[in-house]
Amino acid sequence: MFGNWGCGCRKNNMCDPQMERPIVEPVTTKCIEKEFYHEVPHVCPIHTHVINRHIYKHTYTPQYTCDEENQVINEDCGSCCNFQ
Repeated sequence: MFGNWGCGCRKNNMCDPQMERPIVEPVTTKCIEKEFYHEVPHVCPIHTHVINRHIYKHTYTPQYTCDEENQVINEDCGSCCNFQ
């Protein structure tokens, strides 16, 4: 497209000294944006405190007791049957 860069040759094969070096254009800055995602692990300590409530419900059951007494009474009829 631009011919031979080593020597700017024309149709008559004669070299032109001004054509030996290419023309350097101004720099065009091309901006490319990239995103990099990084996973950062975090430790989240969680402490569980357990309260155990032991609830006692007291019930009362009556327990009856009984006792018995036997008495013996001897009646002496003194004059009964004429026993002396």
